[in-house]
Amino acid sequence: MLYNQRGFTLIESLIVLSIFLIISSITVFSIKPQYYSTSDKAFISQLKADLYYGQQYAIANQMEVKVVFYEHEHKYKIGTSSISLVERNHSSTIRVTQGSIQLIFKFNPNGNVDRFGTLFIRTQQKDYRLTLLIGKGRFYVTEE
Repeated sequence: MLYNQRGFTLIESLIVLSIFLIISSITVFSIKPQYYSTSDKAFISQLKADLYYGQQYAIANQMEVKVVFYEHEHKYKIGTSSISLVERNHSSTIRVTQGSIQLIFKFNPNGNVDRFGTLFIRTQQKDYRLTLLIGKGRFYVTEE
């Protein structure tokens, strides 16, 4: 019989398998928080783009554009009295709640907002604040 077959023993194979399982499980558990973080950033980015679009539409067409957040239906709508410009559903893990203003405001034909104040956006990872400024219709989103 040949005793030198240049193979691996059972113990060596089990050690390599256990190291592989440990590394792969660490990777799986670290990806999930990154998914939520990416999802939150995508929502904030899309919301800002939609608000800019609504504001530009109001200026270009000299019409009032209404922005409505539906807290319990997890969606928001942007549109005029006759045309719906944007209607987006978002994840149930994202909650938009009123701050110093209600969940409805308008962009006037000159691009200004009819109300100013803050709305709160709560996600699984972070909290954000949407601030509408008086005067020029500017707005921004900050992390809290």
